[in-house]
Amino acid sequence: MNLAKVSANGQVTVPIEIRRKLKLKEGDKILFIERENGEIVINNASATAILKAQKTFEGVAEKAGIQDEYEVQALVDEVRYRKDSK
Repeated sequence: MNLAKVSANGQVTVPIEIRRKLKLKEGDKILFIERENGEIVINNASATAILKAQKTFEGVAEKAGIQDEYEVQALVDEVRYRKDSK
């Protein structure tokens, strides 16, 4: 169990153990999620966004015939350079 104190400005220092578990570093944003039972959960907002994106794109590579990370990079480069040429 970790304990933190709320300052007069509503600021809280996240305990080091929790920062490590959430892989938080300076400048990261944290996400507060309220569950149906009223419990509040704290997540690393960046990690949560990445996981959500991964879930959204799950299976897309297979449908597009992309076999490996090199083909992903080639697609990214194609889109990037096509956009720059406009």
